[in-house]
Amino acid sequence: MNVVVIGTGYVGLVAGSCFADIGHHVTCVDICPQKIDNLKNGILPIYEPGLDTIVEKNHASGRLNFTTRLHEAMDDAHIYCIAVGTPPGEDGSADLRHVLAVARQIGENLEHPAIIINKSTVPVGTAEKVRAVIAEALAARGKNIAYDVVSNPEFLKEGVAIRDFMHPDRIIIGADNEAAHAQMQALYAPLTAQGARLIAMNVRDAEMTKYAANAMLATRISFMNEIAGICEHLGVDVENVRLGIGSDPRIGSRFIHPGAGYGGSCFPKDVRALVSMAESTGYEPHVLHAVETRNRHQKNRLYQKLCAELGDDLS
Repeated sequence: MNVVVIGTGYVGLVAGSCFADIGHHVTCVDICPQKIDNLKNGILPIYEPGLDTIVEKNHASGRLNFTTRLHEAMDDAHIYCIAVGTPPGEDGSADLRHVLAVARQIGENLEHPAIIINKSTVPVGTAEKVRAVIAEALAARGKNIAYDVVSNPEFLKEGVAIRDFMHPDRIIIGADNEAAHAQMQALYAPLTAQGARLIAMNVRDAEMTKYAANAMLATRISFMNEIAGICEHLGVDVENVRLGIGSDPRIGSRFIHPGAGYGGSCFPKDVRALVSMAESTGYEPHVLHAVETRNRHQKNRLYQKLCAELGDDLS
């Protein structure tokens, strides 16, 4: 299959390179000429173990190409993946300007039926907005072209992203008709043939699944930090408690290590965006508020413990 991936950040470059590695012909598009020139010369904008080898191999074979010209990349492809950033706004909600700008460009250049895949982490209802923007751009051109908008969120972990893509725990496909689901099954056929599990649902459910997964993991981290604080005040060894509860198969041992709290580029942003989504409907997400509060306090608690051990001079 011929695939276009728009955005060469972490998700876009990993997904595009891996799609090429499983046999598809992929063109990665970015608006930054310097980034595209670097990629053509094997200089990657991110570090991920094994990614440079996959990029080099598939670029040399002709299965992976890079360009700044979206309209040219779209000529021979029927699958377009949107993988651009969704930075948080001032209120914590996801900023969709880049996603919708790409959707408009697709609508302005679409010439044949296509599947548009949202790989960016986007709020529930984004597919409907993308669909509307494309429809508006097509109408302005006097075109009537069939297309579907699909949600296919990534669950990649830094450091093991290649393994996560090639051997996923699950592949979430959110589509609103059987034809779109069939196209997505064909896209992932090389992985499902090796045992990868594909879970089909509607678009809104898939959009929510990504946020729910990250919020659940953040909750486990905050909960364990809460338990660690209680243990400290009771004179209990939290490590033994962790081992004890982690041996319960209903709980498991992952994401229950007490520490400095969660951070990085995903968890804080996604928990805050989910809170914003909930509040926009009038629902008060008490547990998520507590997760955020515990995480903020945990960072202060770590600082206080360092001060207690080292005094005021932390230089």
